[in-house]
Amino acid sequence: MSSSKSTRTRSAVTVIAAAVIAVSSAVVGSGTAAADPNCAGAGGSSAVVARIPGAALEGLAVDASGRAYVTDIVSGRVYRIDAPGQAAYPIATVPSGGGGALAWMPDGTLLVGYGADPRVFVGDIVKAAGIVRLDVNTLTVTPFATGLSAANGLAVAADGTVYATNDFGSLIGRIGPDGSVDPAWASFPSANGAVLDAADRYLYVSRTFVNPGVSRIPIANPSAPESVLDLSGLDSFAAPDGLTLDDSGRPVVPLNAGGSVVRIDAPGATCVIGTGTRLTSVVTYGRSDQGFSSGRLFGAGFDGVVREIPGSTA
Repeated sequence: MSSSKSTRTRSAVTVIAAAVIAVSSAVVGSGTAAADPNCAGAGGSSAVVARIPGAALEGLAVDASGRAYVTDIVSGRVYRIDAPGQAAYPIATVPSGGGGALAWMPDGTLLVGYGADPRVFVGDIVKAAGIVRLDVNTLTVTPFATGLSAANGLAVAADGTVYATNDFGSLIGRIGPDGSVDPAWASFPSANGAVLDAADRYLYVSRTFVNPGVSRIPIANPSAPESVLDLSGLDSFAAPDGLTLDDSGRPVVPLNAGGSVVRIDAPGATCVIGTGTRLTSVVTYGRSDQGFSSGRLFGAGFDGVVREIPGSTA
């Protein structure tokens, strides 16, 4: 990595860390999410299953063999972890301000967002971010899309359409199955984590810094978003981040400053899946019958830690 690129990446990490620390300080002792009931059979403290010293983890994905992949916005590296408790090892490095969100393409290749440097603040103007495609078997990295505001969150539809968000901007980009890039498919301030429902009808996004909460955006009408969670008071500092959906289609979202993971059972109705997750930036369910296995919820964080959130069957 060049000296200038390294400086930009460290600057981005400093900015992100400062924002997270600021909101964390605001909610320490505030009882954020503590008033919510525990989800049935859940609500326990998380457990560390992997640690990458010096890393700030932004993306997390699990493959069909139960192996986990995480991205580091400090180094731009993609790491693989073969099973909980095993060491993480780097398998690829992505460009300029790398280490953004991860998402699987229908063909089994892994998309990796990049551009997590200070340009995210002017991403809607300069559109300097992009996505690469990683073949996790050959470890080949190839370009996928450029000209995006950012790729803090990535979601992929069954037909290969990709959506990319910017939590420091307002534009949500769309990459069509033919590779065409629309950097302004939707305007939605501070959209961060992104996930599509099973029918690809709605794009669920967490709202991290502006009007914090969670919304779903109709794919057929992106100008008509619907809020499913609004945070207020001290809870507005909880910083909802990279969310997922459980098998019943319910959003599961980490509050990375609030220190908990909550499930949204109905608009405005939440319960706590797990605690002890402060700085967790993204959550996802496991796959397969081994390793990071099906029915188990995992999270990765800006503290370089991968956690299992117990009692949280999909």
